[in-house]
Amino acid sequence: MQQMSEKSVLVQFGRAWLILTFMNLMAPASVCCLYSFQHEWDPFHLKYARFSESERLGMLEASKNMFQFGYDNYMKYAFPDDELDPIHCKGRGPDHEKPDNININDALGDYSLTLVESLGTLAVMGNSSEFKRAVKLVIDHVSFNKNSTVQVFEATIRVLGGLLSAHLIIVDPRNTLGDMNLPGYDNELLSLAHDLASRLLPAFSETATGIPFPRVTLDKGIPWNSINETCTSGAGTLVLEFGVLSRLLNDPVYESVSRQAVNKLWRLRSNVTGLLGNVINIQTGEWRGLMSGLGAGIDSFFEYLLKAYILFGDVDDLKKFNESYETIKFHMRRGRPQCNYGSGNIPLYVNVNMKTGETVNTWIDALQAAWSAVQVLNGDLEEAICSHALYYAIWRRYNALPERYNWQLRAPDVRFYPLRPELVESTYFLYRATKNPFYLHVGRDILESINVHMRERCGYCTIHDVHTKELEDRMESFFLSETCKYLYLLFDEANPVNKEQSRYIFTTEGHILPLDRNFHQRPWEEEWNLEPKLVEIKSSSRSEKEHNSKVKMLYLAKSKPIITEAKRNTSNCDRLIPDRQYDLPILSRYLRQVEVAVGLIDGTN
Repeated sequence: MQQMSEKSVLVQFGRAWLILTFMNLMAPASVCCLYSFQHEWDPFHLKYARFSESERLGMLEASKNMFQFGYDNYMKYAFPDDELDPIHCKGRGPDHEKPDNININDALGDYSLTLVESLGTLAVMGNSSEFKRAVKLVIDHVSFNKNSTVQVFEATIRVLGGLLSAHLIIVDPRNTLGDMNLPGYDNELLSLAHDLASRLLPAFSETATGIPFPRVTLDKGIPWNSINETCTSGAGTLVLEFGVLSRLLNDPVYESVSRQAVNKLWRLRSNVTGLLGNVINIQTGEWRGLMSGLGAGIDSFFEYLLKAYILFGDVDDLKKFNESYETIKFHMRRGRPQCNYGSGNIPLYVNVNMKTGETVNTWIDALQAAWSAVQVLNGDLEEAICSHALYYAIWRRYNALPERYNWQLRAPDVRFYPLRPELVESTYFLYRATKNPFYLHVGRDILESINVHMRERCGYCTIHDVHTKELEDRMESFFLSETCKYLYLLFDEANPVNKEQSRYIFTTEGHILPLDRNFHQRPWEEEWNLEPKLVEIKSSSRSEKEHNSKVKMLYLAKSKPIITEAKRNTSNCDRLIPDRQYDLPILSRYLRQVEVAVGLIDGTN
């Protein structure tokens, strides 16, 4: 374990994740030739120990083609609609005829969602000409003055995050991703982000706890029939995007309301277990869903505690994350104590009751596959390796990841797969941390499965049933924003994002944000005194007839300093032992155990 002061970490402008993560194995993929003869008989080593340069380049081209096929068809058949229906080759927008169809309406706002989400991937792939053209299309066509009711969480991570990321790419003085500057660019994407965020702010009004309403109507504010319940992720995963916007605008309101929600959720955690539930009443603070886990409804809350610390440098975020991490491991983790040592069942994080820590069901869901990436950022590499191996085995069994998998029955509880990126994301992070060719094989398996089973005439489809491979006519925007981006970065060793990996962090939607010295400052603090000050939040409505009242929100004008003196802090970095540097990340006998556990192979053989 390495000793480092919090002050030294902060001086490096939020690059804690580099220290925690990338001080692990950095050996090139070519070290596979160093495997000893003892592995010659092992089928796992024969399959995973080598990945040639020509194979890598082939997969790099395949991942680029995958994105281009989906993007080109969206632009041809769907733009300016939000999404592409890849079977019928047409666009899809909000379902205005069925307002309660939240599966569609939570994400789709009639604001060219897929184009906004694709901007960052175009830049990461170095496609400067199309990036510039796409930005101009967004500026010319995207408006938020729409009668669309959207989920605050989805609009924030998908649209607000996409706009902010693209804006920061354009104004990057270093041109890290290449020439992405637009002549005459006048911060139009930032202005759009500001407009959208102002329309989301009413969600924080008229709520007794400061936890936001789950949805807003973009041109009116809170819907008349809004419910008073929201999920933990929906309320607690806004601070990266809102915090960056506050710093770019020198306006504390956006970060203030997002942090207020996080802090309230934190104070409402169980005083017995320290766990949070997954659904809460925004007026009473009563937990309406007592399940605590690492999947849908709560997953990204923990992710953003760590990433907020990395990006903004506030040690309170790190303290919250560290406490959460220990609580999660104590109450949710099952199986043998170590990933690659000892005997016992495979390590598994289960869903538990927030008040007692008792297991409440026998399923895990697809969103939990991103937990490995969070563990990598936290430096807990062995745990990340084992968490990832379980989901990879499930993928190999079905050539997809079912939305819910019952680990007791060894079968899916919910059978669809909507092209989710979480397993690819964790694969990418683990490869960057270990450079082990095993993860290039994983990426190839995922890419080939998508091409074989999910590619249709005009794009890539959601799988309706992982057993039958029946398809649904929908290509969600995160496929181009995340799934394709992480696959491309996995195989593009020379990509600027990989070469400058200490300068970027990914949002929960896969949008890249720079780790900037300025983000460790709150520029408005110099102008405000220590006394609490009331800040006006204007209604998002642009109509004089609707919602012309102002919402008063309390903001503490001067927060505590990030660091008052040098303090010692122990890193969580858990490096692999030297003897395993050129071995498989998860030892063969344990990899076989995982495959038996999910029914991929017969344990009697």
